[in-house]
Amino acid sequence: MKLHELHDNPGATKKRKRVGRGPGSGTGKMGGRGIKGQKSRSGVAINGYEGGQMPLYQRLPKRGFNKPNRKEFAVVNLGLIQKFIDAGKLDGKAEITEDAMIASGLVRRKLDGVRVLAKGEVSGKLKISVTGASKAAVEAVEKAGGSLTVAAPAAAE
Repeated sequence: MKLHELHDNPGATKKRKRVGRGPGSGTGKMGGRGIKGQKSRSGVAINGYEGGQMPLYQRLPKRGFNKPNRKEFAVVNLGLIQKFIDAGKLDGKAEITEDAMIASGLVRRKLDGVRVLAKGEVSGKLKISVTGASKAAVEAVEKAGGSLTVAAPAAAE
């Protein structure tokens, strides 16, 4: 066997279809795209279109639900409250209310109320009254010798 005798198995390779190369090629003039219409133009991809069949994204069921009357709370962590007290922006000896938090810049706006979460450490007795609080936050404040009162009973806790 010599180098010039090497060749692939018959049918292993196929010649590339060169579109739009004259009438003799069989795919000249319109290049197999037909006459006019959206698909004959360049730069068209009809994504999600399945030729009139109901598309996959419409056949699959919808999931989830967004409650239209849900409550949205402004969230504050205990560590942030402590940081503001240390910085002197909040008075740790007086009762810390939602209005005091807004005045200090700790919370931008009240929304449906302020909810306190337990992230961070609390040092010193704090008296906090808010709309909502997590159980862990209440425990953390009481462990430090303070009290955390939830003013309005929030239905969705």
